Order: sequence, then C-alpha cells, then structure tokens
Amino acid sequence: MAGLKEQAGNFFKGFAMGAANVIPGVSGGTIALITGIFERLIDSLKSFDLQAIKLFFKGKFKEFAKHTDFVFLFFVLLGAALSIVSLAKLLTFLFDNYPIFIWSFFFGLILASVWAVGKTIEKWNLPVIISFIVGTGIAVVITILNPATENDSFIYLFISGIVAICSMILPGLSGSFVLVLMGEYELILKAVDEFNFSLLIPVVIGAVVGLLAFAHLLSWLYKKFKNQTIALLTGFILGSLAILWPWKHSFDKDGILMQTDKFGKLLVEGDVKVFGYERFMPTIDTVLILAIVLAVVGFFSIWILEKTASKKEKTEENIQKTFH
Repeated sequence: MAGLKEQAGNFFKGFAMGAANVIPGVSGGTIALITGIFERLIDSLKSFDLQAIKLFFKGKFKEFAKHTDFVFLFFVLLGAALSIVSLAKLLTFLFDNYPIFIWSFFFGLILASVWAVGKTIEKWNLPVIISFIVGTGIAVVITILNPATENDSFIYLFISGIVAICSMILPGLSGSFVLVLMGEYELILKAVDEFNFSLLIPVVIGAVVGLLAFAHLLSWLYKKFKNQTIALLTGFILGSLAILWPWKHSFDKDGILMQTDKFGKLLVEGDVKVFGYERFMPTIDTVLILAIVLAVVGFFSIWILEKTASKKEKTEENIQKTFH
C-alpha cells in the first residue's frame, strides 16, 4: 500500500511537470526541484547506460528495473505524458481563438522567469557577464533572423525534440519556451492534440536521443559551470521576449497581410501557414486591459512558484542543520 501511495505521488509530480512543460515560461525541472524529485530523476535518466542495456537484453528485468529506478521513472513520465495530452487541446483552442490573451499571459511568465532565473546566480564575474551577453545576443539574432515561423521538416522537428527535452531537464529553462523560440510550439501542440504521428515521431525520437545523449552533459554543465549556465539562460530568455510580443500582424508566403479579429484570431479559412510577423503597438481598449491583467497574472504565477521553491529549500536546509 505504501508503494502504491508513493507511485501515485510520483505520477502527480510527473503530471505537474508535464503541465509546466506545456506552458512557456515554467520549467519542468523547476517543478521537479520543488517536489523533491530532481536529483532522483537525473540519476534515473543517467542510469540508462551500457550496463542497463546488458541487463535488459539478458532478460534480467528485475535487475534492470532496480538499476534504472524504472518504476519511479515510469510513473513520473506517465503523469507528464497524460498532462501534456490533456492540456494540448485546451491550449490549441486558446491559440486558435484568443492568441493575444494567451501570448500576454505567457509574456508575463517569461518576463518573471528572467528575474527568477537570474536571481539564482551566486556570483557575477567576467565569465558570467560574458555568458549573459552571449545568451542575450543569440536570442536577439534568432529573433531578427527567424520570426518564429513553423518548420515541419523531419530534421528540424528532430532537433526541436532534442533541444526541448534537454531544456526541460534544466531548472529555470522551459522546454516549451524553447519551442516557441524555434517557431515549433503551436505546430507540436496541435500535433499532440490531433495525434499527428507524422509530426510527433521525429520529435519523440529527438527527445529520446536528447535524454540519453545529453543527460550527463547537462548535469555536468549545471554542476561545474552553474553561474555561467544560469547567466546564459537568463540572457537567452531576456533577448527572446520580442518573439512573445502578443500584438503582431501575420503574413502569408506572398507577404500579404492576413486578416485578424480584435483577439488576434486569424480570419482565414482552412489550414493556413504563417510565414512572417510584424509587431505593432496596441490601441487602448478592453482587449489591451485584459491582456495586461493576464500578463500580470502570469508574472505573479512565476513569483509564487519561486517563493514556494525558496521556502521549501530553506525548510530542507533547516532540517539538515538540525540533524547535523
């Protein structure tokens, strides 16, 4: 009974991680930290090595499960997967009908993430400052060169899967935010909602490759060059805010402006692909006021999450001091 209760807890922790990974600005790694499973999750992912492969193909499934902490990992990933599938439908509806509102909320999330991630830098020195500038510069260049349009080629989707899953491991960096930056967020969200396997298969393959190949590297970078890594991520997030600007005109492949309603919904029939954006300043109306309110809600959502994490961290430190 205790084992069942533990796995149910792991399932719901995974569900929370999945929800975080669907929403740009919230990191699944941060949720893992808050719920106390981050280190165990990383250790489980890193354990899929040559020894694990040998145990599996020799039919020693009990030893394989113990070596990889498979039961724990299974329930966490099951919760995450079900969360992503269930939320995809809701977010797809919101993007199709109220894009200004949903992007405003996400804008607030990302803006708060700059503060939440940046404040964890323990010491500012020249390498850290350079990392911050490089991260900001990369994001700004991507914003200029790639206006976050979709690309449904196999290779690009495969790379998106690798990058997104790696960013999901790192606390402070949202995997779905990286997909927004790469222009693939809405495309993959719809693919999940519609179970479009022609688009999902390359993403999943990339995610598996990313997990197995980079779990060690990401863990090592985060531990060895923590301040530089966080500074790079902070700059990356800061420089990418322009992509999330809620008010933008959409253009088709011929550069013709696509009509929208006051909520930003495209008034075009059929599955039309957007090939470019032009950002503009909104007029003062009820839509703008609601959008600002949602941005503020998004900002304080991250603030509350960060405060919860800090409180949990302090509690754990006090417990450790008590026993030592």
